[in-house]
This record gives sequence, structure tokens and C-alpha cells, in this order.
Amino acid sequence: MTTPYWVPDAIFYQIFPDRFANGDPDNDPPNVVPWGSPPTLRGFQGGDLRGIIQRFDYLLDLGVNALYLNPIFASPSTHRYNTTDYYQIDPKLGDLADFRALLDLAHRNGMRVILDGVFNHCGRGFFAFADVLENEDESPYRDWFHIKQFPLDAYTPGEAQNYLGWWNHKSLPKFNTDNPRVRRYLLDVARYWIEQGADGWRLDVPNEIDDDDFWAEFRQVVKSANRDAYLLGEIWTIDPRWANDKHFDGLMNYPFRDALLRLLYAGTLDMPHFIEKIEGLLTAYPPENVYAMYVPLGSHDTERLMTKLEGSTDKVKLAFLLQMAYPGAPAIYYGDEIGLSGGKDPDCRRAFPWDRREWNIELQHWVRTLIRLRKQFPALRRGEYKRLFADPHNGHFAFARILGEEKVLIAINASGSPQQFQIPCAPLGWREGQTVCNLITNQKYTVEGKKFHVKLPAWSGLWAA
Repeated sequence: MTTPYWVPDAIFYQIFPDRFANGDPDNDPPNVVPWGSPPTLRGFQGGDLRGIIQRFDYLLDLGVNALYLNPIFASPSTHRYNTTDYYQIDPKLGDLADFRALLDLAHRNGMRVILDGVFNHCGRGFFAFADVLENEDESPYRDWFHIKQFPLDAYTPGEAQNYLGWWNHKSLPKFNTDNPRVRRYLLDVARYWIEQGADGWRLDVPNEIDDDDFWAEFRQVVKSANRDAYLLGEIWTIDPRWANDKHFDGLMNYPFRDALLRLLYAGTLDMPHFIEKIEGLLTAYPPENVYAMYVPLGSHDTERLMTKLEGSTDKVKLAFLLQMAYPGAPAIYYGDEIGLSGGKDPDCRRAFPWDRREWNIELQHWVRTLIRLRKQFPALRRGEYKRLFADPHNGHFAFARILGEEKVLIAINASGSPQQFQIPCAPLGWREGQTVCNLITNQKYTVEGKKFHVKLPAWSGLWAA
């Protein structure tokens, strides 16, 4: 195994630090906006590392056992993808002592923490780029970036013209990773935070550093500091190049999310093509990388799950049911478990509402139950995937996760009307007359005629064993 042993057992929770919880008002900027204000690109709301610590019981109660934090290093923006100091926790989030306190709390409770690594580009305030702005062609850091001509125009409105910025954004000068000094700097950063106790890196747009040698060296540096550190690549498409023992352990499985939401959203993907897509993902990568995939339903870059599924709690519950039973590490974007809504960036980065009256309690209970069952049944985490039944016309679909003698059946009705169907039991070894239990509701079923007879309401599903 070249992937970390713990990842198939992980249930991730992604936190956008400025919007989860404000635990230390003393580090708020003086122009902090009220908690829960409509999110903007510049309006800090005061979330910080102490907030995560203070709300840690909530995470433990939900059942998640891994955190993915959006960037936490010094930066002038709410999103912090324009880093100015890779060795400093942003003072608006706390300090190194707060970070270590969070790691200590997490590790004492069996929870991992991975950080967002933004190594393709930095911010204009990064020391090397600031030196280039000041000294131009005589700067010792001139070759750290892709400079076309001087003087640099880094602040007037418009796209970057005389240096290369990420997607031409002036605020995001792109590193020249062909420069050995740049590589050494970035690799030192990668090692430093693993040595501080971080459990891995989620790597932002890594395909834009199109250099196999860089990523092979990055992997070697990180794994030498912690052989069980998780390397997760933000790759939006199916691309086996990036998931192997020379690159990343897993990728953000956006193709699964896309297929699932197209199935559930306005019927834009039929069942046969949905199955083809999600099963194709299981054969596109080596098995150990399949089980180390990060499987999201939402993120800081997408519409909120509840918004995308048009406010339908039933559809959101069905999405979570499928996600939590699919191979890989399921990931919850903070607030999706309570039905937080939001459109595209920056609206998907709303503050977590800590008033329980604003929560979808039914949904939260559902997600907590799925997580508990996923932990209880190793087959749901590490079992073989096996398709059992599919109806191309009525939205029926059933598959199993099988690990030795443990077998869990997953059946769904992805249609707007109740459906009754029969699932063959031979692949599960279930005998005539055997009693099978719905793991979520505890309803009992009896195997008849070597088939599992089930009736499911619209937009619903079950796990049975």
C-alpha cells in the first residue's frame, strides 16, 4: 500500500475558517462584519482556529474524523488563496499556539487535519514578489515568477499583462517552479507543516504545476516527514495521471458529485448513464487510490448542495446516502449537514448558523446516522463494490458493499414516485426466509423467492444487512 492506511476510514469535514465559528473576538479585524452577513470577497466575519476548538464537540457528535481546512496562512483575503507568508498562521485566525492546540485536540480524539496547499501562486504581498515590485529587474527574486516586462502593473484594474497571474488575476502571481530556489522554498514549506503535526495536504490546482518531477519530489519530502500523510489533489476531471505513487494518494472526486447531482437535479442524467459514470470511476484508478479518493457533495467552489437540489430535503438525504456508501472518503462541506443554502462563490461561503432554530434537524440526524453506520460496518468503508440491480426506466438501482462475510445492500429510488422492486439475493448469499434489517429505520424484511422485495418512497433509499 502506498496510500495512507487511515483514509478509507475517514469521514472528512471541510471548514472555510472565516465562516465556521468565532472563538476569539480579540483577533477580529476592526472592520469585521456581523456574523451571518451575506458573504463577500472582502468581508471578514471573524471565524478562527479557536472557534473550531470551541465547537469541537459538535464535530465529534456528528461523527466526522478528519478535517480539511481551507487556507490558514497569512493573507489579506477571506479565502486566503493569495498567501503572503507560508510560515505564519494568519493573525486573524490565531497563531501557531492555536494551531497546535487544535491539532492536539484533534489527535487526542482520533481526528486528522489536512491543510490547503497553495503552491501554484502566491499573493502580491509575498516577500519575493514585493521585492520584485520594489527592485524590478535588479531583484534577486525576479526569476521566482514569470515576468514579461517592467514596470509591473500589479494594482490597476484589469488582467495581468506584464507578468503571469493565475487565470490572469493580478492578485495571484504564479510561481516559476522551474527555479530550484522556488522549488526548495515550497518543499520546505510542505515539510515544515507536516513536522508541526498536520496530517496531509490538499493541493490547490496541482495540474497547473505540470511537472512530474516536482510532484514526485514533493511526495518524497512529505512522506519522509510522515509516511501516513495524505496527499489530495484538486483535479476536477477523470485523470489517472495524478493518482499513483508518484503524485497523489487521492483526488477530489468531483466527477462523482457531478454525476450524482445530475441524476437528482431535474433528471439531467438518466440511471444507465449515471451507473456507467460512477462505475467507470472505480476502474479508472488503481484500487488503493479509488479507496483514497475524497468524495465531496459540495465545496467552497460550488453551489451549496441544498441550493443545487432546489431545497429538497429528500434529495439531499438521498445524495448523502449514496455518498456515504460509495468507495472513497466521504466529505461534508461545513453546514451542508444542516441544510445551509448558498449559490456560487462567494455565496457558498456563508457563516455557520449556530442558532439551532435555523438548522434542518431532520437532515442533520440523517447524516449523523449514516456516519455512525459507516463506522459500524467496515464493508461500507473497505468493501468491494458490486452492482446488483438496475432499472433503466424507473430510477431503481441497487449495489452491495462486500467485505468477507459482511454484506451491506444499498438500494435507491431516484424518481419522483414510489417504486416497488425486487433485488436478487444470490450475490449476497441471503437465503430464502432470511430476515434482513433496514439499518437506518430498523424495519425488517424477509427474503422471498431468493429476492429482496422493497418499496421505496420517491427520492429515497436504504441500507440493509
